[in-house]
Amino acid sequence: MVELSRWRFEELVGDALDSIPADLTGLMDNVVITVAEDPPEPGLLGLYEGIPLTERGDGYAGVLPDQIFIYWREICAICETPDDVVEEVRITVVHEIAHHFGIGDDRLHELGWS
Repeated sequence: MVELSRWRFEELVGDALDSIPADLTGLMDNVVITVAEDPPEPGLLGLYEGIPLTERGDGYAGVLPDQIFIYWREICAICETPDDVVEEVRITVVHEIAHHFGIGDDRLHELGWS
């Protein structure tokens, strides 16, 4: 387990977002990324809730933003070093953003992002 302040963890999430090419983040639409303390179920590092871009049709309008949650305490609990936290945050952020783009867990696993 790594002890890390929430403020520092939020910085790591920001760094992970900054590492994603701008041409991809520029395509993200109506989504909020939030650092949350604890997941709704043990072992969950991140969660995407919403309607993926690939499923939005002409009638998609006036809806609340999709949400990506990155679970601070859970990630710190499974990591042994601060460098492990940096890597796990990056993997989790990319994984959840991929869901926003409509990429499922099976495909993410094939690509090495699970």
